[in-house]
Amino acid sequence: MSNTTTAPPTSLEPEAPDAVEPCCPPFTERALTAEEARTTARMFKALGDPVRLRLFSAVASHPGGEACVCDISDVGVSQPTVSHHLKKLKEAGLLTSERRGTWVYYRVEPSVVAAMGRMLGTFG
Repeated sequence: MSNTTTAPPTSLEPEAPDAVEPCCPPFTERALTAEEARTTARMFKALGDPVRLRLFSAVASHPGGEACVCDISDVGVSQPTVSHHLKKLKEAGLLTSERRGTWVYYRVEPSVVAAMGRMLGTFG
């Protein structure tokens, strides 16, 4: 018997079972471990696609800090492709989502983005 509890359906927890946790120190602090490198590479790889980067930017800059998929789907690809790219961003731990009726709302995962910023902020 498990002592775990599930969050209410309105939570903005990542739906992906392997969501990324912020893990890594600034690049100039020390060399990354193999696991830190895999985690970090997955995040940057997800952002390496121009459509994903546009979707991520659209969610991050949307008023209120979250965006309905219906508000961010105009990125030059079909709706199924938008859904595929949003799924990849979620799997990388960069977005969380919540279903409200027939629509899905996305929010940037602030702790992961802050960790990425700390990692990159040491250059320059």
